[in-house]
Amino acid sequence: MFDVVALGELLIDFTPAGKSANGNTLFETNPGGAPANVLATLAKFNARTAFIGKVGTDQFGSFLGDTLQKGKIDTQGLVYSKDVNTTLAFVHLKEDGDRSFQFYRSPGADIMLDEQEVDIALVQNAKVFHFGSLSMTHEPAKTATLKAVKAAQEKDVLVSYDPNLRPALWGSLSHAKETIIEGLQYADILKISEEELEFITDIRNLEEGSQFLFEKFGLKVVLITLGSKGCFYRFGKDTGHINGFQVNAIDTTGAGDLFLGAFLYQFIKKEVSWDLVQAHDVEKMILFANATAALGTTKKGAIPAIPHLNDVNELIDGRT
Repeated sequence: MFDVVALGELLIDFTPAGKSANGNTLFETNPGGAPANVLATLAKFNARTAFIGKVGTDQFGSFLGDTLQKGKIDTQGLVYSKDVNTTLAFVHLKEDGDRSFQFYRSPGADIMLDEQEVDIALVQNAKVFHFGSLSMTHEPAKTATLKAVKAAQEKDVLVSYDPNLRPALWGSLSHAKETIIEGLQYADILKISEEELEFITDIRNLEEGSQFLFEKFGLKVVLITLGSKGCFYRFGKDTGHINGFQVNAIDTTGAGDLFLGAFLYQFIKKEVSWDLVQAHDVEKMILFANATAALGTTKKGAIPAIPHLNDVNELIDGRT
């Protein structure tokens, strides 16, 4: 059995890496894709993970497949396409480490995953199934995603969902909102940002917005990430804010993915059903996730920036 199986985009993040002799921007090839980043974090902490998705049979696809294997992520669910190239994203960084994206995905291999290519046994042989909304922007990947998440529900596999709004990848924001809400119907664990909370609910207040989502979609926990300020959570009637860690951030790419991967790792580590988790457990899980995400912003890239378990624990010990 796997601890966590994820389905979704696996792509190349071209991250700024200085200037050439001619003064032109240089880009470094980094593995990316939110679901893959989540799994890579779990695998770094020795959780058993597997990925489902599609890349091209180009050099980028080979690089990504090799990256997953080196990271000890099972790739039996990774499909290679001869017809479509691997999806590419160029990351543009601001001085504070915040980023924006420009995608080359028309189409990219990740959105061409067919429902017949989804290994349902892999999904149902997991403690947690994780997905996002970016595998639902286009067909046939949307149908493949929904097939997988419904299969997870059939076997009572805990479902983790990160909408991960990227407006540039949607035909319209109304389509994005409609599809993200469709995904919410299957979620148990929801991770969103402040901006995504307001986008989905039209509510800015964290207490009110999280309560609306929790009650409307029958969620088990709502995690609202606040960047360097940490995380607000709702767990039933319990809510709270766990402060973040102050670090010298140079690249926030994938920070939310590292956060969620670390949170899921803490749950897996407990080796209990979610029904036995209590509010104080959730707070400890978030503290660990905050520390992981913070350390991940101190290096460039997402997967290459995942910290070692000892470094995360040292950062937490330094606070307490």
